[in-house]
Amino acid sequence: MAAVGEKIDYVFKVVLIGDSAVGKSQILARFARDEFSLDSKATIGVEFQTRTLVIQHKSVKAQIWDTAGQERYRAVTSAYYRGAVGALLVYDITKRQSFDHIPRWLEELRSHADKNIVIMLVGNKSDLEDQRAVSTEDASEFAQKENLFFLETSALEARNVETAFQTVLTEIFNIINKKNVVSEPQGNGNAPTLSGKKIVIPGPAQEIPKKKMCCQAS
Repeated sequence: MAAVGEKIDYVFKVVLIGDSAVGKSQILARFARDEFSLDSKATIGVEFQTRTLVIQHKSVKAQIWDTAGQERYRAVTSAYYRGAVGALLVYDITKRQSFDHIPRWLEELRSHADKNIVIMLVGNKSDLEDQRAVSTEDASEFAQKENLFFLETSALEARNVETAFQTVLTEIFNIINKKNVVSEPQGNGNAPTLSGKKIVIPGPAQEIPKKKMCCQAS
């Protein structure tokens, strides 16, 4: 964690989306506070938490937003997505319906957020393997087709939660830095200032690292 008064080089807003009860709040609690509560209540409205990390010797504050997935909260979407540069699209591997709703969530995300937002598909509750209703292969195939990162996580066992956020944040960081190098000579003021305001990422944001996936969508 950054010390009080420590310089923050970047602020990245990342949103968590998906159906209710898939574990979005638990994923956030595990990443932000390294906590897990079996007595987790449904999130009311919107909340966000922050955590500061060091990526390539730079101080990055991740501002992670969480909202309930119920239909009645859809009114928050435009403000919720505004300025987001990363997203975790979460489903529950034991609830097929939560995975079947992912295309709808993805469509909503892409209609409200910057078109180059970095997106990771997250299959949560991987500790409940005996109750699995969504195969890893199905999810991986969907992620490749839609050009998304993909991981299965367990907020309960702290499995892959850190990796999911680190992957998204590092990808955002790399894109921003590539853009800064390209746009510096132009001096047009469009390069992101990263001072906590909206960050627009021009250029292709969904370059899947070869070590993550071997195949591109056709």
